[in-house]
Amino acid sequence: MKLEIIPFDIEYTQDFYNLNVEWLKKYFYVEPYDEKVLSNPKKYIIDAGGYIFFIRTENKIIGTAAFILQGAFFELSKMAILPKYQGLKIGQQLIEHCIEFAKKQDWKCIILYSNRTLVPAINLYEKVGFLETPLEKEVHYDRANIKMILALSPLK
Repeated sequence: MKLEIIPFDIEYTQDFYNLNVEWLKKYFYVEPYDEKVLSNPKKYIIDAGGYIFFIRTENKIIGTAAFILQGAFFELSKMAILPKYQGLKIGQQLIEHCIEFAKKQDWKCIILYSNRTLVPAINLYEKVGFLETPLEKEVHYDRANIKMILALSPLK
């Protein structure tokens, strides 16, 4: 299977929405913040200084991930792989691409929010070097019960 990682294109807006809503509904629910961002990723991610990547195979979008600018840092978010393609290390390829992209941008770190029930995701984040860090009281996701950080260069 030939995989291609491509940047955001408006034609994939519905794929971005569908991929994320599928896993959110499976494990949690679509929160108001999710609905806002997923419904208009160009406005809330791209135009706000963020990035979205897609994994495509045979002209089909099978995965996605985003960097959302959150003030002074980027949050790795909205990562999803179609269930049929899970377990094939596609998510690992995508996250490694995201990390390399962040390094090329000379970012100091990447953070992410997740939920401890998503064991395969947490294991993947740890595998690529993310470490747990204290979760602040006010988080934009109700489901978030873990915050992780990946230092890309020495933090000052």
